[in-house]
This record gives sequence, structure tokens and C-alpha cells, in this order.
Amino acid sequence: MAQSAEEIKQNELALDKFKMDLFSLKGKVAIVTGGNTGLGQGYSVALAEAGADIFVATYGKAEWDETRKMVEKRGRRIEFTDVDLTAAGVAEKVVAEAIAKFGHVDILINNAGMIKRNPILESKDEDWDRVININLNAVYHMSMAVSKEFAKQKSGKIINIGSMLSFQGGKFIPSYTASKHGVAGLTKAFASEMGAYGVQVNAIAPGYIKTANTAPIRAQKDRNDEILGRIPAGHWAEPSELMGVAVFLASPAADYVNGIIMPVDGGYLVR
Repeated sequence: MAQSAEEIKQNELALDKFKMDLFSLKGKVAIVTGGNTGLGQGYSVALAEAGADIFVATYGKAEWDETRKMVEKRGRRIEFTDVDLTAAGVAEKVVAEAIAKFGHVDILINNAGMIKRNPILESKDEDWDRVININLNAVYHMSMAVSKEFAKQKSGKIINIGSMLSFQGGKFIPSYTASKHGVAGLTKAFASEMGAYGVQVNAIAPGYIKTANTAPIRAQKDRNDEILGRIPAGHWAEPSELMGVAVFLASPAADYVNGIIMPVDGGYLVR
């Protein structure tokens, strides 16, 4: 059946919009928790490469200078704040400080996290509390604080960092598994309500990535072989292989993407 004149017009409008740089973050400001080391540093630099200015909230000053150089090399501005994200009232202070320094906030990446490995019968209550506080409670409080600003401006992006353990039970990491299941639930809950304000809330679920946290596993031949045998891509991911997804979810290209938990796992979950 032939297209109507209205259908043709709508397609032309869609193509004209697609010609725009939908992946540009020029003029945007992003808060990245734990954004000065590891994958967090990668997210900071990737968003800067796409045009965003960066506000890093992190505990301790490790590698501030290195991250600053990497971001400023791309012509973007970066500021830091040294905070304990698990402390009461800190989330509101982080958002307020970012706005004071940059004038507004458009993106939040809830990246800060930690892991404690122990057989479940040897797990310690203090380890459980610490992991849940940073991996889940801090995500909730940061999301709440920034959502109040996003609701006012009728726009914003929240990107949480989940895990393969958002889908599975794992082994020797009950607190981490519980926290990452919680992150998936929070992502969906915030997406369900914040969509009405023009805000998108999504999560990235990294697969097996070459990081300092995974070095002990990669060093265990049997465990390493087991993992590689389940990844159709046949290799552990380089940190850079996560960055495109972060930029996509932060960009206008993802304006109609809301509430997803996106695996970046080389196909691990399909087996």
C-alpha cells in the first residue's frame, strides 16, 4: 500500500532529526561517582570525549591529577569532591556542589561500588553493611537528590551500574549479588516514575571486564577457563568496550530508552 503524504512527511522529519549529532553531550554536565579510577575514570573520559563537563564525587584523592589531565586534554572542564557517599546528607551536598560549580546537572552515573569475597557461611555482617551501603543505598540517595533537580528542568539521565550479578546468584559474593539485584530494581522503579518528567533511568550490566577487581579470578586458570567457555565473544572485555553504551544512554539518542538493564557481556547471558 502506498504511503500517505503524512507518513512521508513524518519519515522526512525523522531523517532530518537523525542527521543531527544525537550522540553529542556538548553543553551537558555529568556527575560520576567513583569517576577517578578504573571503569569510573573511563566513563568520565568517555563522556568528556562526547562533549560533557564532569563532576567527580569520590572517596580519596587517588589519581585526581591523571583523570583531570585526561578530561582537560579533550577540552572539557572537570571538578572533584572528596566525600563518603554513604554518609547522611552527602548526596544532596554533591548535587548542590555540582550545580554551584557548573550551573546545572544533566547526567548522573552511579558508578561507585565495592565487592567483598567470602563463602556465604564466612560472610561478616560489617562487610554486608559496607557493600550494601555503597552499592545500593548510595545509589538510591544520589538518584533521589538528582531526580529532584531533573524534575524541575524536565530532563535528565541516570545511569546505574549493575552487573551479571543483577541476573544471577554468583558465588562467594552474597552482599554484592544482593546489591546489584537491588540496583536493577531501583533502576526500574525510578524509570517508572521519572519518565513523566522527561527523565530516563537505565543501567549497564558489565560482563567480565579486565579490571583490578577481576584480576584474582583471571589468575585462577580453572575459573578463567570456565568463564571464557561461556562467553561467545571468547575474551574478557577491555574497559573501553563499555564506554560507547555509557555515552549512548547519556545522549539524546536514548531519549526513548527507559528502565532497561543493558548487559554488555559478549553474549555471556545467552549461554
